[in-house]
Parts: sequence; C-alpha cells; structure tokens
Amino acid sequence: MNTLIIAKKEIVSAFRDKRTFLFMLAFPIVLIMILGTALTNAFDQQTAAVGEVHVLYKDKADGAFSEGFKTFAKEAKTSGVHFKKILSDTDGKQEIKQGNYDAYLEIENSGIKLYQMDKNSMKNSIIQGMLTAFANRYNAAQEIIKAAPEQAGAVLGDIPGDHYIKETSLSSDRKPNSMDYYAVTMTTLIALYSALSASYLIRGERLGKTADRLIAAPVHKGEIFAGKLIGNLVTNGLCIFAVVIFSKYVFKAYWGDHLALVAAVLFSIVLFAVCLGLGVSYLTRTGEAAVAIINVLIPLVAFFGGAYFPVEGAEGVLALIKDLSPLTWTNEAIMNIIFADDLAAGLPVILLNIGLSLLFLLIAVVSLQRREGL
Repeated sequence: MNTLIIAKKEIVSAFRDKRTFLFMLAFPIVLIMILGTALTNAFDQQTAAVGEVHVLYKDKADGAFSEGFKTFAKEAKTSGVHFKKILSDTDGKQEIKQGNYDAYLEIENSGIKLYQMDKNSMKNSIIQGMLTAFANRYNAAQEIIKAAPEQAGAVLGDIPGDHYIKETSLSSDRKPNSMDYYAVTMTTLIALYSALSASYLIRGERLGKTADRLIAAPVHKGEIFAGKLIGNLVTNGLCIFAVVIFSKYVFKAYWGDHLALVAAVLFSIVLFAVCLGLGVSYLTRTGEAAVAIINVLIPLVAFFGGAYFPVEGAEGVLALIKDLSPLTWTNEAIMNIIFADDLAAGLPVILLNIGLSLLFLLIAVVSLQRREGL
C-alpha cells in the first residue's frame, strides 16, 4: 500500500512540474515536426521513370528462329518495349548513335547481335535481360522439339500455362517517409532521456532534505525505492505513449497495425532508461557526475543509433559501436514490426532491454542496501 501511495505522489509531482511537460512532451513533438518536415527529400521514395523502350532490328534469320522472335517482339509491347523492323535503306547503328532508338539488333540464325549506347544503363539492362530470356526460352524449345515436338508450343506460345510462376515480394511495399522515421526515432530518443529524471529519484530526496524524514517514517526502504521506481516508469511511459498518439493522429505518422507490440518495445526501452539512471546515480559519488555521464552517453548512443539520420554502411569499430547502441536494436525492431510485419523482431529486443534493466536495477538495489539512508 505504501508503495502505491509513493508511486502516486511521484506521478502527481511529475505532471505538476512544467519541465516534464516541456521536455518529455513538447520537445519530441517539436523535433518530429521540424525533422520530419525539413528532411522530406532525404526519404523521397520516388524512382526515376524508365519510359518506353524502342529497339530497331534487322531480321536476317529464317525458319523457327525468325518466327519465334516475331512472337517475342509482339508480346514485348505489353511491357513497353517496342521492336521495329529496319527498312532496307536504314543504317541501324547510325540510328542509335543519333539517339533515335535505344538499341539495334541483327537477328541471324547463329544468334543475336546487340548494339547499344551507354546513355541509359537501365534501358540497356532491360533489353539485355529480355533478349537473354528469349534466347534461353528458344534453346529450351529446340531441345523439346527434338524429344516431343507437340510440346514446343507451350514454350514459345502465349498460352495460360505460360503463367505458372507466381511472384511474391518479401520486402514491404511501404517504406518509412521522414515523418514516419522521426516519429519512431525521436520517441525512442526521448524514452532514453528518462534516465535523467531517474537519476534524480533518490538524489532529489537528499537535496530536498526529505530523505531522513522518509527513513524515520514507518516505511521500509524497499517500499520507498519501489514506489519511486514505479511512479517514474508510469510517468515516462505515459509521456512516450502520448507522443506516439499525437504523432499518429496529428502528424499522420504510420505506426503500423501492431501498436500493442510496438508499445511493449517502447516500454522496455523506458524501463531500461529508468534503471540506467538509477544505476548510474548509485555508481557515482555526486549527482552532478551522474547527470554529466548521462548527458554525454545519450547523445553518442543517439548519434550511432540512427536517431537523427539512418546510419548505413558502417564498418569496423563504427559498426561495433552502432550495434552496441540500445537505440539501434530498438529502432530496428520497431521499424521491422511496423513496415515488414515482422512480429518476431520484438521479443528479442524486449528481453534484451529487460535483461540490461535488471542488471542496472541490481546495482542500485545492492548499493541501497549498503547505505544507512537512501
């Protein structure tokens, strides 16, 4: 009962403090708005349009190969690739040099000669890929004709059985835009700053000259510690979830369809931050030292954890530092849950954050037991 009373007192006191509102609520919301708006172009998902592909060709082949290519060219129109047979007085190589066509082909019984300019590598890749596919298909038809001539049409012809392969993308169709990205990273960043308020939990009682009075009261030290811990967790947790709701409905940030699991991951990082703040406050001799350590540690963790911009391609020591950042694994888990529907990404991160929380909490509890007061 005493624990709950102390927890309630912590919650009420925190929300009466204007600094709590400004730092835990207003600060992340403003950052999301500024970064999400200013860096929109950095997360632009638009891709360059390839446009229509025009190929000029001269058919010197005869028989099945020539007929097969005509069928292939006819079907290629549905994909935006247009093949045009060259006129007798037209120089195909000169046409592509002048940029009138994207490629020039010479169809012979022995194979296909391809001439291209290097101005548009994407179109070149498309043409090469289609011709390779046709050549492989034609070769397969030739082998089938030798063994079972009646089945050759199934390879070169346009029949329903031709579409027997179903493609399924393993990557999410939706990618985070700037507002989505910073809604997540600023929320986890401010969750980590819960360590600052946690470092004041016990030290605040000493500075306010109320620690001795609490010890003299008929309340066990464990109840005081637990009540203040629970109160701080609830306060910071409510602030974090308020930021999530605000960014979701006001900024229209996308938080996915598994908000409960995302909330669990967010609460685990809040728990880690609070226990970190308590542990550091007991490991240092003065409160100023604890605050200094936290104020140096969190910006570094945030920088390498991708709070301000995605950190990609890190190698060596930088990659190791990046992987050691709690924000790295927390942000990646949340992004995977939201944009890839990877529900399995949440549990390992939750367990890791809880495990580290218990480590710092154990440090704080052992230190508390060795002290005569708080």
